[in-house]
Amino acid sequence: MTPDFDHSLNVYAELLVKVGLNLRAGQRLLIRAPLEAAPLVRAVAAHAYDGGARLVETIWNDPQFTLTRYKHAPRDSFTEHSDWWWRAGLEYVENGNATLSIVGTDPDLLKDIDPKLISTARRTEGMAAMPLGRLITADAVNWCVAGYATEAWAARVFPDLPADQQLPRLWEAIFHTVRVDQPDPLAAWAAHSANLIARTQYLNGKQYTALHFTGPGTDLVIGLPDNHHWIGGPAPTAIGITNTANVPTEEVFTAPHRARVNGTVRATMPLNYGGNLIENFSLTFRDGRVVDLSAERGEALLRSQIETDEGAAMLGEVALVPHSSPIAQTGILFYNTLFDENAASHVALGRAYRNCISGCENLSDEEFATFGGNSSATHLDFMIGSAEIDVDGVNADGTREPLMRRGEWTLSLSG
Repeated sequence: MTPDFDHSLNVYAELLVKVGLNLRAGQRLLIRAPLEAAPLVRAVAAHAYDGGARLVETIWNDPQFTLTRYKHAPRDSFTEHSDWWWRAGLEYVENGNATLSIVGTDPDLLKDIDPKLISTARRTEGMAAMPLGRLITADAVNWCVAGYATEAWAARVFPDLPADQQLPRLWEAIFHTVRVDQPDPLAAWAAHSANLIARTQYLNGKQYTALHFTGPGTDLVIGLPDNHHWIGGPAPTAIGITNTANVPTEEVFTAPHRARVNGTVRATMPLNYGGNLIENFSLTFRDGRVVDLSAERGEALLRSQIETDEGAAMLGEVALVPHSSPIAQTGILFYNTLFDENAASHVALGRAYRNCISGCENLSDEEFATFGGNSSATHLDFMIGSAEIDVDGVNADGTREPLMRRGEWTLSLSG
């Protein structure tokens, strides 16, 4: 890479520490990352230590090593797991320390693997990691998810470019979406965060009883719980640190009512699920639960996903993203949920964020359900927004207000 790339990567690392994590002096930081992301991990560690971190540690993963397991391990071994990695995360979180996950898997890594094996392994890992997942989704500490460009990922995103141009082009796109290419990235993030906060304040004041999505293949009503809470951009954690959990982020989101989702929704982008793509799919909901689905590719994997546990067939998140977001305007399909979900409005099957319903942060799963919140070992985002989708807010008296038209906000707000 070039000196310009090294500079941009260093700025990116600084953003992750100062904006994504808002790491505080005295905290420890645990990073989960693929081996290829070592240059970014080292830069993050340097900024973390310069900011007063006591200790930075890394749990490395190797996608090719994962593929080796799927190809060669005994077929009856995929219900087995090790607890050490999530216990390490739990130790960090329970002691008020920060976590960072870096992603960049080849979208087609597991395209030739039996979907049942993928589903079994992910279900097993998800169930084991539920104690950690509950704390993370309740924003117990400052945490962040970010991306790292890899050659295999770049080849999937830009198959028509010469091989030597694919990786630089993906990095260019990533640096643009995270505002590294702005004259003052930290100031750009401050302005962007203020806009997202203004959106959440408006929606929290409205307290709609439901959202109605309409468009090609979509007619879906998503009920919202009483006292639901919208989050966008920087959000407070239980330890008093405000952080931005996704870099990039363009969404404002909340929790649906687990039993009040009805209608049909068509996904507007492919879904990369554990290195396997699910494409051109739709789901029909009745009283909160998926009752029918279809997909041109990956249908068996999608069906197995909603069978993970009781809550996997219900929604745990609804998020609004304008079609004019910088990520959507790149015109790039990233085949990576972190980026694609910030290009379009989306929903998620499975676990809800407990801080999206006021007063529910420390409730049991059963207690959370009484408020309309959904619990699950899984949380699977998929995109439902586009320039053809309208969204209405439904008031308690049944009247409707336009929130989005053709994928764009109807009201101009600023921080």
